[in-house]
Amino acid sequence: MSQHTPQKRTTAPDIRARKGGAPIVSLTSYHAHTAAIADKHVDFLLVGDSLGMVMHGFESTLPVPLELMIMHGRAVMRGARKALVVVDMPFGSYEESPAQAFRNAARVVKDTECGAIKLEGGKRMAETIRFLTERGVPVMAHVGLTPQSINVLGAFKAQGRKVEEWAAIEEDARVVAEAGAFAVVLEAVAEPLAAKITKQVDIPTIGIGASASCDGQILVMEDMLGLSPRVPRFVKEFGKIGEAIDRAIGMYAEDVRSRAFPGNENTYAVKE
Repeated sequence: MSQHTPQKRTTAPDIRARKGGAPIVSLTSYHAHTAAIADKHVDFLLVGDSLGMVMHGFESTLPVPLELMIMHGRAVMRGARKALVVVDMPFGSYEESPAQAFRNAARVVKDTECGAIKLEGGKRMAETIRFLTERGVPVMAHVGLTPQSINVLGAFKAQGRKVEEWAAIEEDARVVAEAGAFAVVLEAVAEPLAAKITKQVDIPTIGIGASASCDGQILVMEDMLGLSPRVPRFVKEFGKIGEAIDRAIGMYAEDVRSRAFPGNENTYAVKE
């Protein structure tokens, strides 16, 4: 009688061990079905709070509640079998204190069964990162452009364009690595700075709008598929799914209006 061996899911330590190795592939995912499709191609999936903008029509990530992250995290965990699933901590769920961060991060991990959480901030979050990792919660850090700080930044803009800005961002990356983060996202960081940080820190750097020299890359799935109405300039669209959906819905509407009943060959006929 054959025994079924469950597929081993990638873990945070697995990602940490990839520093300087083969590039780490990652995407955002918010649904079970996209998670299942992406699972065989990526090393980790991020349930990003960008879902507030992509899925729910918010102008920023700030309105996203913890409950929404947990709901989407559960869906992605149901779809993915191999990839590490990382869930974003939304604005207001971790900044107050390490104790608040642990309470909410523990809830995310318990309710979704994800393998790690991600939080934004460098030096100011080092104490919290250390507090979480010492208590069994793997943390992915996020420095450079931090979307949850949009009201302070004023706009989504690249960081480190001026050399005099480099030291603070370098310190942010160094400190989160020392605090125990297993990887760090570098978002919208000037290419030479991102390349320099990648050489300096001993954890993998995951670039988004940063350098190709990063240890890995991540994109919002809807952006790279051509589903988002506004796509950052650094994003290459690998598909035109939005256009395909528009055409398909247009064809369906034409069928309905012309009374060419959709799926007519599958309708039930009355038997005499």
